Amino acid sequence: MAETVTQLLRERTDDDNLAITYNGRRWSWREYVAAAEQASAAVLGIADRSRPPHVGTLLGNTPDMLIALAAGALGGYVTVGVNNTRRGDGLAADILRADCQILITDAEHRGLLDGLDLPGVRVLDTSATEWADLLGEAGDLVPLAVPTAADTFMLIFTSGTSGNPKPVRFAHMMIPFAGPVLADKYQIGPGDVCYLSMPLFHSAALMGGYCVALCGGAAIAPATFSASTFLDDIRRYNATYMNYVGKPLAYILATEEKPDDADNPLRVAFGNEATDRDITEFSRRFGCTVWDGFGSTELAIIITREPGTPEGSIGKGFPNVAVYNSGTVTECPRAEFDDNGALSNADEAIGELVNVEGAGMFMGYYNDEASTSERMRHGMYWSGDLAYKDADDWIYLAGRTGDWMRVDGENLAAGPIERILLRLPEINRVAVYAVPDEHVGDAVMAAVVLQDDATLTPERLAEQLAAQADLSPKAWPRFVRIEDDLPTTATNKILKRELKKEGPVAGSRGTLLTRDARSTEYRLSADTAAV
Repeated sequence: MAETVTQLLRERTDDDNLAITYNGRRWSWREYVAAAEQASAAVLGIADRSRPPHVGTLLGNTPDMLIALAAGALGGYVTVGVNNTRRGDGLAADILRADCQILITDAEHRGLLDGLDLPGVRVLDTSATEWADLLGEAGDLVPLAVPTAADTFMLIFTSGTSGNPKPVRFAHMMIPFAGPVLADKYQIGPGDVCYLSMPLFHSAALMGGYCVALCGGAAIAPATFSASTFLDDIRRYNATYMNYVGKPLAYILATEEKPDDADNPLRVAFGNEATDRDITEFSRRFGCTVWDGFGSTELAIIITREPGTPEGSIGKGFPNVAVYNSGTVTECPRAEFDDNGALSNADEAIGELVNVEGAGMFMGYYNDEASTSERMRHGMYWSGDLAYKDADDWIYLAGRTGDWMRVDGENLAAGPIERILLRLPEINRVAVYAVPDEHVGDAVMAAVVLQDDATLTPERLAEQLAAQADLSPKAWPRFVRIEDDLPTTATNKILKRELKKEGPVAGSRGTLLTRDARSTEYRLSADTAAV
């Protein structure tokens, strides 16, 4: 059985089934592997063997990116997935932090490097003559090394929702670990097409998409995510499988529903962080099955939904997953709920998701022992995610460790409040976070995006919140910011830190609703911009 990406690709060397379909062009697996071997030989022909064998990719979801991924595996060097939504000094810092000696880009992304100081980095543009010449001059591939299961396949940066992105060592074994299980579970094989519109520089697309196609022998349709063109793409590529991370289902569901939406070939959507409402509605509207799970970039915590998963829960964790109090380093008591279904022992029950058996599949951050040690404390992996478990071991997310709010002497977590706000039919996406209270502690603020053509008046908001029996009076947002969109990472995670910095204001095109402390009436703030 294959233990590395290299071995999986070698098994496809003589496979004439479809591997890549992109804008009318098609590659068989045989052709894909051959193109990757050629690219690998070209890269190794100019690589400095005295430096770390790290080759960055500043590319979109294109055949060039797929070829670069395979080239690194076949050549025995490390591919660095560079986040193409980063800009300026942040982008340069990522490239240098990962010790890239070569950076592969294309015409679309080459301009992002203008003016950046990248000492020791050779930039190769796949649309330029230089790259074509290197490919033409490349001889037979002589790999730099033959990777083993624990060797690094890629360096993948964390999303950076709570700080600067950090490069995670993503091992070769991860692809053959996840791929066969998913391909078998969803019956993906030759003849299927996997639609991959999540960024291929991140683990979500690799662990939820690329591995499925590679292990199942299905085709890959790489694409740039667009809610408006999603269904056209699914039909055009005859896609039967897709993966997602973050809020894509919500974006798609915000588009106008049409009577024939379910007339499409999609069978399975697999990903994480979708809400209960989005899972149900997406399945109904597009006639497919949605499977949602939970996993971090570091891949040390794995949680899966099972039949019977309660509303609001993300499922049950692997046996090594627990919720711990970071101060006492002990497991938190099980969650208790009042007669209205509200969490009644938040202070005791909410803790941090941990892997009690150690690092799991987390191989550490590259060249960052301090951050690795912060994750690995007391012989356990600490995720930075807040959660609680009920008496039946169902796990509920409560936000990140920075999402605690202290309101009138009571600790509140953002996650449960967000789930309640998403019950409001007008709301499509939401982020709850703390802003300073004018007297002491925190005030609850919510930034929301409404469904297309929906409106939310102060009166309607108050009426609906009053109907939520499990919403504590202290958890009612003092400020509700209504926007056209919210800032997100490349993996569709809302950047709360940017919202927090702006404080209780409306955005340039937004609306701000406010209420006084201990009041249940909202009013339109004078800070509201013209819309």
